[in-house]
Amino acid sequence: MINLPEIETQSEFEIERFQEQELRKQLLYLNEKSPYYSALFAENEIDILDIKTIQDLAKIPVTTKDDLQKHNDQFLCVDRTKIADYVTTSGTSGDPVMIGLTDSDLDRLAYNEALSYQCAGLSESSIIQMTTTIDRRFMAGLAYFLGARKAGIGVVRVGSGVPELQWDTIQKVKPDTLICVPSFLLKMIEFAEEKGIDYRHSSIKKAICIGEPLRNPDFSDNVLATRIKSKWDIELYSTYASTEMATAFTECSHGKGGHLHPELIICEFLDDQNRPVAAGEPGELVVTTLGVEAMPLLRYKTGDVVQAFYEPCGCGRTTMRLGPLIGRKQQMIKYKGTSLYPPSLQDLLNDFEEVKHHVIEVYSSEINEDEILVKVFCIEESEELQDRIKDRFRAKVRVSPKIQFIAEQEIMRIKFPENSRKSITFVDKRKSNL
Repeated sequence: MINLPEIETQSEFEIERFQEQELRKQLLYLNEKSPYYSALFAENEIDILDIKTIQDLAKIPVTTKDDLQKHNDQFLCVDRTKIADYVTTSGTSGDPVMIGLTDSDLDRLAYNEALSYQCAGLSESSIIQMTTTIDRRFMAGLAYFLGARKAGIGVVRVGSGVPELQWDTIQKVKPDTLICVPSFLLKMIEFAEEKGIDYRHSSIKKAICIGEPLRNPDFSDNVLATRIKSKWDIELYSTYASTEMATAFTECSHGKGGHLHPELIICEFLDDQNRPVAAGEPGELVVTTLGVEAMPLLRYKTGDVVQAFYEPCGCGRTTMRLGPLIGRKQQMIKYKGTSLYPPSLQDLLNDFEEVKHHVIEVYSSEINEDEILVKVFCIEESEELQDRIKDRFRAKVRVSPKIQFIAEQEIMRIKFPENSRKSITFVDKRKSNL
């Protein structure tokens, strides 16, 4: 198991000075090796030697997902013979982007995830069961596996789905930690109850969760986490990551946000005009990767709206922490005078045990205003349940979208399209996003 890096317990001043030194190295590397960024510096008459502080980054134009899609190959800084592995983004907010990784980048990825395991309190005696895929060009599964090897942790790669195989593996191998999408835990609980499996006394003590939020903005457990814990008394650790930044922010046992690793990434938080928001205010996360060899990114706009927290954590780390994902800018819904993000709607639906699956669709009305249709599959449909769902929406987000009951087969086709690595719970059919 790797030790806690000294930089993660240093003062804010020392962390910033360290990152500025790493930034200057990265700028020199990009200017020499990156066709995209060397051209960007030349076109904008930027002398990289003038970029000396984190604040000086504002002199450089941001990089967008559109830039990465249109000029994918120009971001590559090494010869293709140096690429050891290719991954792609999930395509959740646009066409998938290909990302190449060198051997050095894979080592960095392993180090990053080993730090995540350290945050979650794992040790060399831990055994991880992965319920996420490691194939289909999926970086997260690869990162979790490589991180386990880096940390000296045992791992069993079961893959996604199939609760029966998950429980069979748990009973045979006795892992203590699951890597999973949190809603899948509810499916495992449901299967265990149907089959008489004593899951409450199984070997599983923790779950490192990806893909869905577990916390409210004040870090209290959201509806999904509360439902899981009401059935199964295990520790839940929330994470935030993306393929483009090849870095994860993972909670420690204090559950107060995902910890920054200053040696891996620089974070900015910007408003709609690409200006820094006030400290502690929600803003779009913009990242500059450090130590990436094949496809480093400079001021990359993630499209994710989050809030940063800067107080030292009870675990001893002094690094910045990321709060729960508020939403993706591209997915913001303006509905009857209210601005909403899909996570707030999904959290409400998770409160209904009768709702087995849900998908939120947004489309444009005849007058080009946002409309919301919530498609749900329930074992038993009723007007009473429909009214309760509508009432909950009115009480919590002050709006009441249309609710439509649909067959399980139909909703599964929407949630799990062919070749998708993730379940789809939000479908944007608005004219401006077609």
